Amino acid sequence: MLDHIPGDWAHTFTLRPKLLIADDQPVNVRALHALFKDDCDVFMATNGAQTIELCRKVLPDLILLDVVMDGMDGHEVCRRLKADPLTHTIPIIFVTAQTDEADEEYGLSLGAVDFITKPIKPAIVRARVRAHLSLKMQGDVLRSIALVDGLTGVGNRRKFEEDLDSSWRHCLRESAPLSLVMVDVDYFKRYNDRYGHQAGDRCLQTVAKRLTETLRRPYDTVGRYGGEEFACLLPNTPLDAATRIALKMEEGVRALRLEHVDSGCAETVTISAGVATLIPTTEARSAELVESADRQLYEAKHAGRGRVASAMRMIEG
Repeated sequence: MLDHIPGDWAHTFTLRPKLLIADDQPVNVRALHALFKDDCDVFMATNGAQTIELCRKVLPDLILLDVVMDGMDGHEVCRRLKADPLTHTIPIIFVTAQTDEADEEYGLSLGAVDFITKPIKPAIVRARVRAHLSLKMQGDVLRSIALVDGLTGVGNRRKFEEDLDSSWRHCLRESAPLSLVMVDVDYFKRYNDRYGHQAGDRCLQTVAKRLTETLRRPYDTVGRYGGEEFACLLPNTPLDAATRIALKMEEGVRALRLEHVDSGCAETVTISAGVATLIPTTEARSAELVESADRQLYEAKHAGRGRVASAMRMIEG
């Protein structure tokens, strides 16, 4: 049992850990599956290409990877996974009949975290898997803390950039639209000047919460882009749907009725929003999506603020 791993797991470890077993020998796959099926969600692959595809799809917490497989061997699989920003942090344990010290050194140099020789000893494999899952959990917790904006609790700028990269790659593979809503709290400096910075902090926290509440899908994200500006990523979302979501955000913030007597467009706190959509291609850059949304945000602010602008239309609040 994986009984020494804490129960209050963060992120992926709020559920059972995901373990990917990659081996071209069915008997080995069955043996390892039997060993961990009660403790982990186990995924199985029997060749290198399948391992990479499955890894990108399920993002396992740990991979038990055979070195010698037909076609693409484990070393090449490891090399490709470590070169991919989406999968490079996933720990890999090589499982192999090779016992030469040079083989082990080479495997570790590729980025593997451990090396287990065949025939496997169940108690040893279980102990090493436990140890590396525990380290993975701890790393995820620390990484999660580092990616959260300390004031508002939403993702910070670094988290947004990571989400943008992963969403871009996903939509590129699916030939799907990726939308971005850039949000700015209107006349926020005046708000701080009138009500004080502590009230300003509470205002940003309240706005961030309302923006997050507007989203319905788990893969839609809100991040604090900087100062009083937020960025909302909407994968698999066309422009018209993203514009409707942005309008709901504007209406939702306005409905909070937070007093803002020095605002130039209303007596309460409002936001301006710019919406942009791209279908990622290998020739395009994700920065183009940010630049396009920024232009739309400028248009919304230039037109009087408290409204949403997109390539479709301008909508006043």
